[in-house]
Amino acid sequence: MDLTLIIVIIVVAALAMGVAGIYNNLVTLRNRVDNAWQNIDTQLQRRNDLVPNLVETVKGYAAHEKETLDAVTEARAAAGSAATPEEKMAADNVLTSALRQLLMVAEAYPDLKANANFTQLQTSLEDTENKISYARQSYNDCVLNYNNGIQTFPGNIFAGVFQFKPRTGFEAAEATREVPQVKF
Repeated sequence: MDLTLIIVIIVVAALAMGVAGIYNNLVTLRNRVDNAWQNIDTQLQRRNDLVPNLVETVKGYAAHEKETLDAVTEARAAAGSAATPEEKMAADNVLTSALRQLLMVAEAYPDLKANANFTQLQTSLEDTENKISYARQSYNDCVLNYNNGIQTFPGNIFAGVFQFKPRTGFEAAEATREVPQVKF
């Protein structure tokens, strides 16, 4: 066998292994993003499961807060029917805002705040919100790593060839950053 042929085979094999390594890294990064999103989705579902009980408990004490209760119920329904991650992110922002408003309304009812069921639901909701916050942070970290992988050299060359598209991180809507206005 000719030495030149051996060198060509070694170079081709090294290039093939390099491309395979880059591709496998991009797949791993994409799978981490998908897994992180599934963690968010699980926590969002957990919160959606708590909302009806919370609404019913508040309704017993503050039935005349119908507008706030309806907003929470509608936001929960929208969150439950959202299909894509982007739709779920938007629906989650609306639900988060509605829940904040509901909890602010609850502050005006001392008997409600003293109710054991409400206290337990509020604690469960707070725990879930903390888990959602952590899952969002993890998701955003995974999105950042993935986007860096497909936008930096040499990954950017192969990302286009293998159809790796950038992902969007989870951002809180501007409305959820504001302090809710409580109507009495």
